[in-house]
Amino acid sequence: MVWAAAAETIFLGASRNPDDSYAKAEELLLRYGNRHGLVTGATGTGKTVTLQVLAEGFSRAGVPVFCSDIKGDLSGIAVKGTPQDFLLKRAAEVRLDPYDHAAFPVIFWDLFGEQGHPIRATVSEMGPLLLSRLMNLSEAQEGIMNIAFKIADDEGLLLLDMKDLQALLANIAERAKEIGARYGNVSKASVGAIQRALLVLEQQGGNHFFGEPALRIQDLMRTTQDGRGAVNVLAADRLMMNPRLYATFLLWLLSELFEELPEVGDVDKPKLVFFFDEAHLLFDEAPKVLVDRVEQVVRLIRSKGVGVFFVTQNPLDIPETVLAQLGNRVQHALRAYTPREQKAVRIAAETFRPNPDFDCATAITQLGVGEALVSVLEAKAVPSIVQRTLIRPPAGRIGPVSPEERRDLIAQSPVAGQYDEAIDRESAFEVLQKRANEAAEREEQAQAEEGGTKWTLPDFNRKDDAPSQAPTGRTRTRYDDAPRKRAPRASNRQTVTEAAIKSVVRSAGASIGRALVRGILGGLKRGL
Repeated sequence: MVWAAAAETIFLGASRNPDDSYAKAEELLLRYGNRHGLVTGATGTGKTVTLQVLAEGFSRAGVPVFCSDIKGDLSGIAVKGTPQDFLLKRAAEVRLDPYDHAAFPVIFWDLFGEQGHPIRATVSEMGPLLLSRLMNLSEAQEGIMNIAFKIADDEGLLLLDMKDLQALLANIAERAKEIGARYGNVSKASVGAIQRALLVLEQQGGNHFFGEPALRIQDLMRTTQDGRGAVNVLAADRLMMNPRLYATFLLWLLSELFEELPEVGDVDKPKLVFFFDEAHLLFDEAPKVLVDRVEQVVRLIRSKGVGVFFVTQNPLDIPETVLAQLGNRVQHALRAYTPREQKAVRIAAETFRPNPDFDCATAITQLGVGEALVSVLEAKAVPSIVQRTLIRPPAGRIGPVSPEERRDLIAQSPVAGQYDEAIDRESAFEVLQKRANEAAEREEQAQAEEGGTKWTLPDFNRKDDAPSQAPTGRTRTRYDDAPRKRAPRASNRQTVTEAAIKSVVRSAGASIGRALVRGILGGLKRGL
């Protein structure tokens, strides 16, 4: 018997009988693609190929896909695969006929703009709550962050990039007393703590992510004229070295989808499917409020027609509250050499609907490369009995594209030129800098009017410009008909000269301070 996926399913592979023959096709029903899923397994067991098979299946069905590419291997989906002996053998084993090689419509993205189109979001889109949770701010610091966003709204300040938020926080610290009367107490120490947390995010690449032009969600949901869904591949090899930025991006994307997409309920196929590789980076040392937010989005985004698949090495990497939402499971081999690994095997086995033909926990440790335990949602969204499955070979290339191929694909992309150049329009940073300059000019003018001319003494209408020599050898000025007097006694009152000198010193100090501020802010702007 020859198997091929029906229009409403994705063919994953063939399951085994107890006598090692392959009994039936294992297929994922498209109408349950938005019930989320999990792909797990140790390094080198075939997770990436399984992810590619799923992405190709959704794309064929007209479902746009977004996936993070940690090692670059997934980029090969953009290029037609070549016949190789081991692939043809696998296709014959799972009875895949015909086995056609094909390239898929791929759009490459990269938060750093190096291996794909840049992805950006504005600070306002991220919002104070999500930013506070990502930076693990205290309750008081989170309150100040909310005050900052409220002031930005009240004063018409656009928060687009990191320098806007940093400049606004500095301004709030300077106006702490004024702001406290209306918005609540603002501690300069708390503002400093927020600035330090922002600095950590900036050093991880936050200045690349925050800015304009911001990504339009619609550009991730493109389809081709022949009805295939776009495969959006995010280059994440550098991004995974910056886990806070990675988590920031993933949560922002899920939150944006949840807020922008309409409710659709149960659909014949998902509107969009996400694959988040190295999912543990999203949860490592994450505060509980952040995990709760992920759980909430994953639970509710199903009604928007969006499916989320987490890809990681160990089921223990995913919190139990999130794990319970993942109905479609593909479990590759796990190693059980340590107590923690043995616990992971037991937990993974217990999450499947048991199969009386084999012991699930034992099978997980015996799976070969390209084999997996598969359980998907069947009729009425009931999990299927777990089956030991040989995963089908992909149609695209297994392995990365070359740099030249990547450049050509980026140039031919439907979004080429839309996001490649950053835009830095007038926003909070520029407005606050302009206000500071205007205030400095007003201060200088007020000091000049108050202190008189700074560098000359008043004209005393001397008769003779030539000084006369006093008997003591000191220089003395002769005034109109003024009798010579003895030197006045010391007084606490300032002389005209002293007042002028002090005015100059004050003015110079203020100018130096303003220059330092402008230099610092200018340096931040150039760095961003």
